[in-house]
Amino acid sequence: MADETPPLNPPLAAAPPPTVIEADSASVLEKEDPSPPSQVAAVSVSVTESVSTTIAEKEEQTPPLQEPIALRPDSTDKGSGKEELPPTPPPQAVESESQPPAVTETPKEEAPPAPTAETIVISESKSQQEVDTESETLAAVIVKDEDGPPPEPASASTKSEEKKAPHNLGSFKEESNKEVDLSDIERKALVELKQLVKEAIDSNLFNSESKSEENPEKGKKQEPKEVSIWGIPLLKDDRTDVILLKFLRARDLKAKDAFVMIKNTIQWRKEFGIDELLDEDLGDDMDKVVFMHGKDKEGHPVCYNVYGEFQNKELYQKAFSDEEKRLKFLRWRIQLLEKSIRKLDFSPGGVSTIFQVSDLKNSPGPGKRELRLATKQALQVLQDNYPEFVAKQVFINVPWWYLAFYTMISPFMTQRTKSKFVIALPAKSAETLFKYIPPEQVPIQYGGLSVDYCDCNPEFSDADPATEMTVKPGTKQTVEITIFEKCVLVWEIRVVGWEVSYGAEFVPHAKDNYAIIIQKPTKMTPKDEPVVSQSFKVSELGKVLLTVDNPTSKKKKLLYRFNVKPFCN
Repeated sequence: MADETPPLNPPLAAAPPPTVIEADSASVLEKEDPSPPSQVAAVSVSVTESVSTTIAEKEEQTPPLQEPIALRPDSTDKGSGKEELPPTPPPQAVESESQPPAVTETPKEEAPPAPTAETIVISESKSQQEVDTESETLAAVIVKDEDGPPPEPASASTKSEEKKAPHNLGSFKEESNKEVDLSDIERKALVELKQLVKEAIDSNLFNSESKSEENPEKGKKQEPKEVSIWGIPLLKDDRTDVILLKFLRARDLKAKDAFVMIKNTIQWRKEFGIDELLDEDLGDDMDKVVFMHGKDKEGHPVCYNVYGEFQNKELYQKAFSDEEKRLKFLRWRIQLLEKSIRKLDFSPGGVSTIFQVSDLKNSPGPGKRELRLATKQALQVLQDNYPEFVAKQVFINVPWWYLAFYTMISPFMTQRTKSKFVIALPAKSAETLFKYIPPEQVPIQYGGLSVDYCDCNPEFSDADPATEMTVKPGTKQTVEITIFEKCVLVWEIRVVGWEVSYGAEFVPHAKDNYAIIIQKPTKMTPKDEPVVSQSFKVSELGKVLLTVDNPTSKKKKLLYRFNVKPFCN
């Protein structure tokens, strides 16, 4: 494990994900909705839960889905030396990082707001604990036997075991790059590596041609030339420390090994023509295969890798049918990776890693030779030249064969590698993403509220926070938005997967006035629009009630957000 840089998983072969982390969140998440402008009507929000009328008629209520099994790591070895970048084009190197912060949800209750504030009160909730996992990529293992047959179908017993997939192997917290947080070993290794880099820059070692020492005329002393990696000049400021720490952690804090890696990376960047590549037009055919969208709860940019796009035979042939096309695909991927890296903040306290999501729905699997060849080629480049760039790798819509494959190769992975991976079966994909990414930042196709930038949504943007809650089996959840002034209330609501009844009404405060039905309770199915957007002009004081009735035996994820606009006659 000493010299094992986690290979980056390019959007190529669907490399077997690692650790399954899915904890059933039976809790209700409380969030504060954005407070309206001061000149706009103030509102308060409360959520109440009652037994579903449908289930109430039954003698017994079907219990919620059982929670997945969580496994604890056997060890806390910090070091694989290798990094794996998941199948995404942005920075993809796996850091020997540590466990991502556990997400816990606890009920809060706030007193009713004054007419100038908004509050959310959840009447009933359970505390939820989530365990994250990070790690390196397994694609390297997949491609070891590039001509080997794909894994054989798992038996019925194997399948039943796989459904317990969401396992938690624990995770390592992402190491801090701040000098005050470094261990004595890290400080010593960093000082030693900086000295080696300084000597190399002073002697123009990084800028010399290969075998230049054989040319006597080049022995003359020259002025040191600036050396940059990912657009950052080395030894110019404290961002250098962050870069050097990536190489050190990829080489188990061995300064000399890290220096060799840096030297080779600089040489490769020249040969590959990285600076020229940034401005090269490689087309947009692969834009749906790998794309950046939103940020996670810790501010890491999120990169999505959609393997199912390769079911398109024309696209598959265009990317992998021969060596020339595979090289072009590699250049496209590296270009996207470089552009993504240059948007990161390399300051010691900044975000210098990327959150990777790999969608394995309809994935071709490891059985296609061209795909394996392309993956092997990309992994080699990424693991050698892009260390420690993956904050976490989440695999969603994972098929049974992937879990079976992972079971076979997991013994060959280090604990550190497994710690960065999270695996979610199709039914748990949206819920798993919400543990790490705010719902308003998750693309609509993955259960969130964020639409493509090309879709015009004037009422809401990714900056408008959403409230996430759980509607228990056989219960009815009511979101009550109390209006204190005349206004126009605009809201979005979504229940992932629907299969519930949804209704909305306005109830005036005046006892003699009638309630107004905004939407009659309607059974919503997965075929309906994923997000319901509505508005209501409030001409008198009262409250808007959004009701979701869940008659099923499965818990449901409810998302909603609203804006308040001035009333115009």
